[in-house]
Amino acid sequence: MTNPQELPFVKMHGAGNDFVLFDNRTLEISDEQIKEWAPRLSDRKYGIGSDGIIALHYDHKKQADLVMIYKNPDGSDAGMCGNGARCFAMYAVSLGAPASFSFRVHDNVYQADVDTEHNRVIIHFPLETTIGKRKINNEEFLDVYTNTEHLVCSVSPDQLSDEAELTRKGREIRHHEEVQPKGTNVNFISGTGPEKLSLQTYERGVEELTLACGTGAIASALAWHHLQDAPDGDFIYTVHVKGGTLTIHFTFTRETSCYSSIKLEGPISFVFEGRYHL
Repeated sequence: MTNPQELPFVKMHGAGNDFVLFDNRTLEISDEQIKEWAPRLSDRKYGIGSDGIIALHYDHKKQADLVMIYKNPDGSDAGMCGNGARCFAMYAVSLGAPASFSFRVHDNVYQADVDTEHNRVIIHFPLETTIGKRKINNEEFLDVYTNTEHLVCSVSPDQLSDEAELTRKGREIRHHEEVQPKGTNVNFISGTGPEKLSLQTYERGVEELTLACGTGAIASALAWHHLQDAPDGDFIYTVHVKGGTLTIHFTFTRETSCYSSIKLEGPISFVFEGRYHL
């Protein structure tokens, strides 16, 4: 482990979901140190400002080409961050990784396909999931695990634009005793077509609405498919978020009520690079 005086970093965003990334292959900063630094780095007044911190490592377990370490702005872990993974993939390619490579987040191995010409990234999720139900405060939510915890509820377009109320409700549900000890992310959706929807996500760890949430977009697309009682097959859903548009690919098998072959696709942008004085 090293304790550098300054941290070389890049700032990136995926549909407005922004992250601070750094190459930890030579720095070898410990997980505990990253956890401690995350609130300082993520602070939008006194730090760089971000929805999360991402460190790039070699995979010493030899299960994948690289490892993505992700910390929320409060320093907590997340099971997976979809837009963060897309930024991570483009960053890795900028450092010399091939356009298609594997990476590990905790014990899950993902595949990344990077299109540098069009600044788009697809992440293949090693995930098969089903839709559950959970009642909180006498309201029913759809419970969709996308390698991290998500609840989804359908609201009207007017409700989706009331950010003060979404924040209040999202915070209440995220901290509700029914979802403890981990808490949950809370997604509010409004369908705009058979395979289109709009989304606002209250993100655990960020503790506010974000401009986009990749795993939330997956959960919401699957939930919207479920709410329409849609048939078997392969689907491509378009999810509109405040920061842009995400595309969700998936397969549904009615016999098992299982969603599989899940992919998250969307745009990526480099914002700036610099050195943070620690």
